[in-house]
Amino acid sequence: MLRSASLKIIRALNIKGGCNIQYALNPNSFEYVVIEVNPRVSRSSALASKATGYPIARVAAKIAIGLNLDEIKNSVTQNTYACFEPSIDYVVTKVPRWPFDKFSNADRSLGTQMKATGEVMAIGRTFEESLLKAIDSLDIKMNYQLGLSLFDNKTVEELVDFIKTPSDERIFAICKALQKGVSSDEISNITKIDIFFVKKLEKIVRMAEEIKNAGIAWLDYDLYSRAKKTGFGDSYIANLINVPLDTVLELRSKYPIRPVYKIVDTCAGEFEAVTPYYYSTYEETDDVIVSDKRKVIVIGSGPIRIGQGIEFDYCSVRSVKTLRELGIESIIINNNPETVSTDFDTSDKLYFEPLTKECVLDIIEKENPLGVIVQFGGQTSINLAGTLAKEGVNILGTSVESIDIAEDRDRFLNLLEELGIPLPEGDTAFSFEEAKEIAQRIGYPVLVRPSYVLGGRAMEVVYNDETLKEYMQLAVGLSTKHPILIDKYVEGKEVEVDGICDGEDVLIPGIMEHIERAGVHSGDSISIYPPQTLDEDTKNTVVDYTVRLAKALKIVGLFNIQFVIDRHNKVYVIEVNPRASRTIPVMSKVTGIPMVDVATKFIMGYKMRDLGYTPGLYKESEFVAVKAPVFSFAKLTTVDTFLGPEMKSTGEVMGISKDYHIALYKALVASGLKIPSGGSVLLSVADRDKTECIEIAQALSDLGFNLVASEAHTPISPVSA
Repeated sequence: MLRSASLKIIRALNIKGGCNIQYALNPNSFEYVVIEVNPRVSRSSALASKATGYPIARVAAKIAIGLNLDEIKNSVTQNTYACFEPSIDYVVTKVPRWPFDKFSNADRSLGTQMKATGEVMAIGRTFEESLLKAIDSLDIKMNYQLGLSLFDNKTVEELVDFIKTPSDERIFAICKALQKGVSSDEISNITKIDIFFVKKLEKIVRMAEEIKNAGIAWLDYDLYSRAKKTGFGDSYIANLINVPLDTVLELRSKYPIRPVYKIVDTCAGEFEAVTPYYYSTYEETDDVIVSDKRKVIVIGSGPIRIGQGIEFDYCSVRSVKTLRELGIESIIINNNPETVSTDFDTSDKLYFEPLTKECVLDIIEKENPLGVIVQFGGQTSINLAGTLAKEGVNILGTSVESIDIAEDRDRFLNLLEELGIPLPEGDTAFSFEEAKEIAQRIGYPVLVRPSYVLGGRAMEVVYNDETLKEYMQLAVGLSTKHPILIDKYVEGKEVEVDGICDGEDVLIPGIMEHIERAGVHSGDSISIYPPQTLDEDTKNTVVDYTVRLAKALKIVGLFNIQFVIDRHNKVYVIEVNPRASRTIPVMSKVTGIPMVDVATKFIMGYKMRDLGYTPGLYKESEFVAVKAPVFSFAKLTTVDTFLGPEMKSTGEVMGISKDYHIALYKALVASGLKIPSGGSVLLSVADRDKTECIEIAQALSDLGFNLVASEAHTPISPVSA
């Protein structure tokens, strides 16, 4: 019915290429209406391509140059043609990734305004399996208990009221309501979610209850096997029966239960597919052909979210291409359908799987690679490094020991002291009492944050004891295994360096200077390359510290170091990230140094002298590049727009020119900012910043803008500069 309607619309509009049509369907009849027609590829085109193995954009491009569907060969089968419609024998589930873990005060209700920053996709033989794998892929704390613990203290009446409004947490509330005895029919009537899907959630909840009631002592072969076929990850099972993950993983030696890997094709196995694109399930036959070539696994970064965006996909893709050039079989593990890394022809093999210890170890056991590269997948893959190393996996590039030194506050502090490199004064705390003592000793304001986080997660500048107490109460839950870091907030300017090290020599493509003052997250700061206001002594100090730190940490591959320079030009190190950063694509494009390609070769044993580069700071480009953040405040209207240590931007753009001012203007316009040439400017400034605001107000006045400001408890009135 909908297929026939779609064909009529496409023919009537004479569309040639991609097309997206959205319908509204009455679940109680065959009535439907067309919502909109997009005569182009869309977000769902990428999803549909990855879900079916049918390369929509590739086919659309060939149509655009005059080919017809029956003339375009299907690159998946290399036997059938593009007019052969996809037919699949598996279930695909897409789940959005929302930013509410970053914006806890934002309106979580879902409606016609899109709020997700990314998405994940999972493939399974049943809806239950693919749904649970997708939730595993989200990289959120709730995945281990299907969010059930979040609603433990809710009554049935409160749960019923909660699920009336669509939100990112509603699926978890529905599971809790089912657990507490609310019928699937009642939930379907309240939410208008098709009863089919509610029944599937009910099946998952019943399985979870059976596992929980059995406990580890009675988790026999039959129950464990049924749980795995339903899609239960070992982490979820361990959480249900309250045992460590390793205890559940030991069942693998007790029971012969292992995943098999099925190939993704476009024809449900009717024709042989040649693309090595796989998903796991629990059946008998395995489609993977394991070669005897030298091979390396690159772990991707999962869904796009604030603090971890498309820059890590760029790094993963560049890395696997370099591995292929070196004659090494490249294998990608990722679950984001929006990325190039999950194209079936980017790597030699693609596994579309959650980035969990269980799934990654299963693939490593299957492929037996030389090792695994984790530094291109952001914090998600870095967090897996220690876990994998403990299981005997070879982590290629920077060692797990070096990663831990950079991430562990005390070990990092000791290293800086040994090297004679200054760090803002600070300490670690596990309680408010400890935090208060540290803050009072070093003096407010202080910068507080949990360790082992990304994107400035839960990082704040705190000005007094009361605010510190509130912070400790709210944020400690984010990192129960790791302490809270408390540093003296240094007022000044931030700069950052992306470097490449072969374990001995260090190459620094360039230094980036931030326009915003220290304390604004680097992802939200406008950054400039080459720096415009740093003197030679400061740049030399930054280079010196960078080289000494990279060598001391024995970094092999990419790294990023952030510095703060106080008003007396003293340089402090804020942090070292022994991995790729969000500025790698910017620096690679503006300097011409293929940073990921070089880093991958270093990881595989090449030295800087082999590649013809000279250690130290690379010559500055004649171009000026300005990186500007892009925010989603128009979509997340209740989010505080004030910028601070916690990252809020959802993307970025770059402006480039030989003139700094033109590059800055191009970047700001590209970010969506409308720059007026005249009018009025409202100045609303915190007391602590009013002195610094005078110079800005004067400059605006000189440009002919009218200035308005607000006094405490008084209406806005014109003021003079």
